[in-house]
Amino acid sequence: MPKPPKPTEAELKFLKILWELGPATVKDVHASLARQQDYTYTGALRMLQVMFEKGLVQRDESSRSHIYRAAHPREAMEKGLVADLRDRLFGGSALALVQAALKTGTVNEAEKEAIRMLLGKEQA
Repeated sequence: MPKPPKPTEAELKFLKILWELGPATVKDVHASLARQQDYTYTGALRMLQVMFEKGLVQRDESSRSHIYRAAHPREAMEKGLVADLRDRLFGGSALALVQAALKTGTVNEAEKEAIRMLLGKEQA
């Protein structure tokens, strides 16, 4: 699978909606987006069209209402964005990235345990 293009902050909002909803019409995406912020239907349509042109979403045109879906799984997008951040800001150091992430806020016990489990898998 080709490397996903980097989405803008606005495009990430749309992708999060599509990952949550699954394949959806512009009307569905607009309704979900409108709960978060003031967005016009035509603005949502235009954004999805731009995202389609960039390869961020796919479009099914077989029915009157086009159906949009994320072109890449959330995990692939996260992996690409984190790798880009690691390389550009932290000189390729995963340690520096993790240290910065942990310094920015509190880590609850469940998150600490999940981190320990991930680290345990790396050593195995």
